[in-house]
Amino acid sequence: MSDEFERWRELGQQMRVDSIRAAAAAGSGHPTSSMSAADLMAVLLAKYLRYDFDQPTEPLNDHLVFSKGHASPLLYALYKAAGAISDAELLSFRKLGSRLEGHPTPGIPWVDVATGSLGQGLPCGVGLALAGKRLDRVPYRVWVLCGDSEMAEGSIWEAFDHAGHEQLDNLIAIIDVNRLGQRGETMLGWDTDAYVRRAQAFGWRAIEIDGHDVGEIDRAYEQALAGDGRPVAIIARTVKGKGVAAVENRNGFHGKPLADPEAAIRELGGPRELTVRASAPAGDAQPHRFETHEAPAASWKVGEEVATRRGFGEALAALAASNDRIVALDGEVGNSTYTELFAAGHPDRYFEMYIAEQQLVATAVGFQVRGWVPFAATFAAFLSRAYDFIRMAAVSRADIRLVGSHCGVSIGEDGPSQMGLEDIAALRAVHGSTVLYPCCANQTAKLVQAMAVQPGISYLRTTRAATPVLYAADEEFEIGGSRVVRSSDRDQVTLVAAGITLHEALAAADELAAEKVAARVVDLYSVKPIDERTLIEAAEATGLIVTVEDHHAEGGVGDAVLEVFADHTSRPRIVTLAVRVMPTSGTPAELLAQAGIDRTHIAQTVRELLPAAGTPTPRPNR
Repeated sequence: MSDEFERWRELGQQMRVDSIRAAAAAGSGHPTSSMSAADLMAVLLAKYLRYDFDQPTEPLNDHLVFSKGHASPLLYALYKAAGAISDAELLSFRKLGSRLEGHPTPGIPWVDVATGSLGQGLPCGVGLALAGKRLDRVPYRVWVLCGDSEMAEGSIWEAFDHAGHEQLDNLIAIIDVNRLGQRGETMLGWDTDAYVRRAQAFGWRAIEIDGHDVGEIDRAYEQALAGDGRPVAIIARTVKGKGVAAVENRNGFHGKPLADPEAAIRELGGPRELTVRASAPAGDAQPHRFETHEAPAASWKVGEEVATRRGFGEALAALAASNDRIVALDGEVGNSTYTELFAAGHPDRYFEMYIAEQQLVATAVGFQVRGWVPFAATFAAFLSRAYDFIRMAAVSRADIRLVGSHCGVSIGEDGPSQMGLEDIAALRAVHGSTVLYPCCANQTAKLVQAMAVQPGISYLRTTRAATPVLYAADEEFEIGGSRVVRSSDRDQVTLVAAGITLHEALAAADELAAEKVAARVVDLYSVKPIDERTLIEAAEATGLIVTVEDHHAEGGVGDAVLEVFADHTSRPRIVTLAVRVMPTSGTPAELLAQAGIDRTHIAQTVRELLPAAGTPTPRPNR
């Protein structure tokens, strides 16, 4: 055993040396944060991590998540020790074109999720562990290396709470308590007993160790694998910059390469070339498959009054009957988002995440790593709580589907705290995102089907109020499209709307038609990607566009339309109607009127913009 311990110590030293070398080659990075956890990772790689680096998609592989993503030099040193990357690639760290970025991303095949925004790795690890327990039903383990600074993040404790509730004994969090954060001592310093008490309070087993004693590390991992229905937190007291006197346990060296890397490497005993093959996962277990059957698609009659949120719930439940990879998650509002319909029909694929929106999105990210197709729903306003997770999901190249109900002032009396008025802007800003805003239940059902195969982050905005079904059940709606609902060769203005305001725009068009004013109405159900061609054709036909949205003016439908014409030398006149007041409680009709986005205000705006009622607007010069 002493020989084995010595090999582990040497491997830890090698990882420290390689972390220093990588940061020195880059001229930046976090070597001291890597050095504190090197022994923890050495023992894990050498004995406990079951992972085939040649087959990263092997279903039985363990999962290793660096929640403290800034310790990426250590992760890459581990990959080198595993024989997965070369020394030359290690030294490409942080260079343009290298897959070894400053913080790990799934551009590397052994990385499941992007980390670096602290407090995200453990919540995503909960999603991975939950997928293993309840979806895949295979015995992989999820190892998550956490830093002590990120233990101040609320999302970490959402993860602790949910993992304890779900009894995820396949989840092991390794807390690297090295005492020093970016600017000084962490909240708890080396008070490891406080971490133990907190973990236990959330239903975890907590094991307190010296994080540089390979024997204690070995025993802790062995105990962690003796599952008893509880997740495990290994609280490891470590020293930042361990092994190099110039930086060891000293403040002011966070996020900096060592000033004299060669001297530090000599102090650590010089470079090593140890290679350790991780244990291959044993067994031939296949991920669980759920029973499916043909089910009729959700559909409604034209003219029927149905809320799009209900359309979403019924459509998702119907789609899941024939697609066993679809899962649903909700933030304890399933009787409002209508995911309760999914829960009733597919209870084994439904996940109640409670009022923890960060964990809601993180779990969806974890699920999609395992090839599941997650739809995560809550009120549109509350997705803002999880915005950093959505942003990082894009960095993770994740395919997740978000659904925000109760958007806009049209929700009525609940007031502004419940009104999603920033969601279109927020989701449009996410790299590669898709933003959809249906106006009726049949359209919603078609877009749910499209979302199921759409890559990246897709967002469906649904409405609280029941609205008339405008489209027949057999009509198709592609992502990136729009629908011209009303047009003629006499059109003087184009009204562009989506969701609830489309119905207001149609009513305004009827009012104007009675005054001999012809209005084209465009249903911009795909806000991103946007149907530029239809908007340009409308601009050429009418020369005047009025956008109407139940959303703040900044970043919503109006801005999306304006961007279409940003580079055009000949632009139509574009007027945007949006929520520019702070709403209060009131009826939906009162609040739409207060915001100036109801049918009356739309019609009046058009009257004021046209030279005279019934007179065509001059076309722009071309």
